[in-house]
Amino acid sequence: MKKSFILLFAFGLTISGYLSAQEIEVSLRFDRYYNYDQLVEAMQVLHQKYPELTSLDLVGYSEELRAIYALTITNPNTGDHLSKPGVYVDGNIHGNEVQAGEVCLYLANRLLTRYGENEQITSLVDKNSFYIIPIVNVDGRYHFFEDANTSSSNRSIRRPKDDDKDGLFDEDPYDDLDGDGNICNMRKRDPNGTHRTDPYDPRLMVRVEPGEKGEWILLGREGIDNDGDGSINEDTEGYLDPNRNWGYNWAPNYVQRGAGYYPLSGTGLKAIANYLLDRPNVIVVWAFHNAGGMFLRGPSTKDEQEFPSGDLSVYDYLGDNSEMITPGYEYLVLWKDLYATYGDFTGFTSNIIGSYGFVGELFQSSSETYSLNEDLKKPGERNRDQGKEDSNHQRMQFNDHVVQGELYKPWTTFNHPLYGDIEIGGWTKMSSRLPHTFMLQDLVHRNASAVIFSAGQTPEIKMELIGKELIGKDLYQVRVRLSNEHAIPSLTYQSIKNKSHRKDILKVSGPSIHVAAGGELKDAHMNQVLYKEHKSQVQFIQIPGFGKLEYQFLISGKGSVTVDYSSEKAKDQKLEFNL
Repeated sequence: MKKSFILLFAFGLTISGYLSAQEIEVSLRFDRYYNYDQLVEAMQVLHQKYPELTSLDLVGYSEELRAIYALTITNPNTGDHLSKPGVYVDGNIHGNEVQAGEVCLYLANRLLTRYGENEQITSLVDKNSFYIIPIVNVDGRYHFFEDANTSSSNRSIRRPKDDDKDGLFDEDPYDDLDGDGNICNMRKRDPNGTHRTDPYDPRLMVRVEPGEKGEWILLGREGIDNDGDGSINEDTEGYLDPNRNWGYNWAPNYVQRGAGYYPLSGTGLKAIANYLLDRPNVIVVWAFHNAGGMFLRGPSTKDEQEFPSGDLSVYDYLGDNSEMITPGYEYLVLWKDLYATYGDFTGFTSNIIGSYGFVGELFQSSSETYSLNEDLKKPGERNRDQGKEDSNHQRMQFNDHVVQGELYKPWTTFNHPLYGDIEIGGWTKMSSRLPHTFMLQDLVHRNASAVIFSAGQTPEIKMELIGKELIGKDLYQVRVRLSNEHAIPSLTYQSIKNKSHRKDILKVSGPSIHVAAGGELKDAHMNQVLYKEHKSQVQFIQIPGFGKLEYQFLISGKGSVTVDYSSEKAKDQKLEFNL
């Protein structure tokens, strides 16, 4: 029987002894990592515990037929999920980037367990629809935990590819030679080698200088020549990069490795794209990766034009606040501050879905510290670790003294079928790009808080009647104000520029009235109005962040008047009055 550690069931019995009630207690922990099955179970339990606030949707299946699930969180009593601003969050698009899934799960858990207790969270769940897919690359997460890996392997979609052009597919992967569940490094003693033992720590090596005698030759990652072609580890799983395969600004493999043969050729990726297209209300997107401690925005390539200035002010506001929520992280532009990516996810969501998108690159290895506080050192005082101050030594002492050796495998001898006597050792798969579990709680909370902050800035439109004056026989001057107190406008400026999404619609109607003229009121005191030439009862608008619009209509007739505001990204509004 499958072991479950997430659920705790308390059963209540009737007097007659039959089961009458079942209470589900959720006790998720975030000082550990969950494998694929455990994380799916956690989503199911959250849905079972909070059915009034959630729906659990099967988005699609992966190449290996694993299910991709999305958890929707919203209050249905405040409207259908499509009628509210949508906040989409996903993680683990690369198979090895597992802490991204933990951020998504933590966010879902916090929204649900604190609903009704925390005023801020309650209002956000009432106002928004959260769409959370913790695991995009479900096959990748499964194999990362179940198979031996490095911290950087098993990234791709599990679609077979003939890397070495020998007619075989994925036939020469890494091999866990010592059976410890990790793919570490191999080295062999060689006086003519390229490296020697580090003088401060024999577990580390340094490259030999010209004229120095070598001690070690590095042989790469653990593996053997599985296909007998004279090479080791040259045809591992994949490679289809799930963040180079989206349907915007895609480029083929000769431009960027991992692109695939055509956009959205990844089975699960196509399912997620359709899921998003079915949710035109999505206005904010967060996609979590690892590592580096960055919040990245587009454009993804230099040849794309910069976002309109109105969007830049929104990105800067959200990005700057996210930096302050997560100390040490940097808000950066992808192509300019990191590198160019074609066919990436947030390029797709910014230009096709019409949303503001951030990539959260989780964890900084520089946080694995073991050093004196420089501010507390006396002038001229010698550091007790002088000579051992570089990042490699820092990480090794962090491993030794903070996590008691759990991240590094000491070198051990092994008889290799090709190389003979070698040694295997180095950083384990749960190191380097992943925080130790004792650091995980802070990471998931701060990054989930960045999402929560941006969800607090989704458009919230208020419509009010600010003027109704009789100016002639049965002719009225009517003024309406639409305001938005939050940073995110009702529609991105990029969507307007691309003409990819319709503008919001402001419409005046009534059974016994006629709209003679209508347009944006530019100056109420001077009565300056930009009247629309045709069909002035319908206005196409966008309400800016931290801003307002005012409209004036000249209406003839008597009786009831309805002013309807409809938007794909913001909640619709209605105003009714009589003339």
